[in-house]
Amino acid sequence: MAADLYGDIVPLPHSTWRDHVPGLVVVAAGTLAAAFISDHYGAPLTLMALLIGLALNFLSADKRLATGTAFASRALLRWGIVLVGVRVTFGQIVALGPVALLAVVAIVALTIGSGILIARRLGFSDAFGTLAGGAVAICGASAALALATTLGERRASQAQLTLVLVVISALSALAMVTYPFVAHWLAMSDLKAGFLLGASIHDVAQALGAGYSYSDGAGQIAAIVKLTRVALLAPVLAVVALFLPRGEAGKGQGVPWFVIGFFVMAGVNSTGIVPASATHAAERAAAGLLAAAVTATAIRSPLSQLLEAGPRPMVIVAGATVVAFALSLAAAVFLIG
Repeated sequence: MAADLYGDIVPLPHSTWRDHVPGLVVVAAGTLAAAFISDHYGAPLTLMALLIGLALNFLSADKRLATGTAFASRALLRWGIVLVGVRVTFGQIVALGPVALLAVVAIVALTIGSGILIARRLGFSDAFGTLAGGAVAICGASAALALATTLGERRASQAQLTLVLVVISALSALAMVTYPFVAHWLAMSDLKAGFLLGASIHDVAQALGAGYSYSDGAGQIAAIVKLTRVALLAPVLAVVALFLPRGEAGKGQGVPWFVIGFFVMAGVNSTGIVPASATHAAERAAAGLLAAAVTATAIRSPLSQLLEAGPRPMVIVAGATVVAFALSLAAAVFLIG
């Protein structure tokens, strides 16, 4: 099941550290296998973790693994989100300039809004629209996991989350290959191309890969724009949490602790006192924790519900992707440079 941040799911029975070991061993093995494939063959780590987790899904029938896989999909995810903050400095955001910064904020907001509107049109909840649109708008699989954690299982099911992860990973890889060709076809400058690629491609690695495949200059701009989108993850989670009703009480949930942790890490990193080696280690740890969370989520996913969902949920993710690209292209052509 998806992470249960606000008690949407019945709490797991009291368990000891020994109860966690079997599930964590399976998750660790799957994540290491994904990392090996990613390092040696250049495949996206998130996509490999997702596919290996789905391949291991049959193990979810073994109740001995439940405690460990639940821990990996919740606690490890939250700490991974905290460590994502080391990718961002406030100086990077300021350096983007007011016009580009406002454009990025508008693209993120409108993409999330498009996800909600398309979801309503197709008969899905606003929560699923937020999950799909937010994943496209911010940082792909990482954002999907974080939003699912905030929304809770009752609002965004495990099957919906897994479907978003699958489609996001596929579309992000496709965008990395195809979007640079669009930029070349339009004869964009490095500044415009970097903005387009950084503002529209889902996952961080694919956005940077596309940028640097265009040129070094475009890669640097794409990195700044993409990390600005990553920085918006915490505010979006905070807004979702504050406006999320709890049961029948209708009270806001408060800002999740891992969102505060994200800001703290970004603030510390912005001071410049953190050694580059420590920043690199934290980035690697964040990637590992998020990959483990993806592996665990895929292992726990009810595949029968995933198959029953049909193609309509994919339309929401694809539609939000088209909106994000169109808005990014318009901003790059008319507002940037």
